[in-house]
Amino acid sequence: MRVGVVTFPGSLDDRDAARAVRVAGGEAVELWHGDADLHAVDAVVLPGGFSYGDYLRCGAIARFAPVMGPLVAAAEGGLPVLGICNGFQVLCESHLLPGALVRNDHLHFICRDQRLRIESTSTAWTSAYDEGQEIVVPLKNGEGGYVADEATLDRLEGEGRVVARYLELNPNGSRRDIAGISNARGNVVGLMPHPEHAVEPLTGPSTDGLGFFTSILKGLVEA
Repeated sequence: MRVGVVTFPGSLDDRDAARAVRVAGGEAVELWHGDADLHAVDAVVLPGGFSYGDYLRCGAIARFAPVMGPLVAAAEGGLPVLGICNGFQVLCESHLLPGALVRNDHLHFICRDQRLRIESTSTAWTSAYDEGQEIVVPLKNGEGGYVADEATLDRLEGEGRVVARYLELNPNGSRRDIAGISNARGNVVGLMPHPEHAVEPLTGPSTDGLGFFTSILKGLVEA
């Protein structure tokens, strides 16, 4: 299975995301931000980093990159897409996911290992987990506070679209401790922590993040 990983100017974690795809057993395909072609991939990861320097607003410029045209159309047609950290911000700016990511409530960049609870296993990227499973993956962001109006938050909760929630400590002021959400179809997931940094015991605090990548590969094989 071919999983594309998009590189924008300022992406930091594209190589890590590609490695996570390979560790899970998939073929990682490099996608360039200026190339309006998805090269027939089966799924896409928008990695973390600082796309276009995060000038103007995180993810606000990246949404206009040539690669985002076919990606948005494909995602609306059912292509699985995972946005991690800056990728989550790009998904919200592209209106593939509701809400926005704002400056951390304590106004500091934070880097730590974060406990999460998987709230939904019905998405393309979380089916390998058990509902309620607790995992530990790295978190690093300065603008990771998830916000939305109350009606949107209620709809996300009611439709089971809160994918993961922070445990013990809300690191950035995210509303209702939300760490990740999905679209209604479940093929598009945005997550602020970094599962791609927790796929090997040598370099991560755990291998708990690997499930995001095995989920999509298993789902594609069975489709």
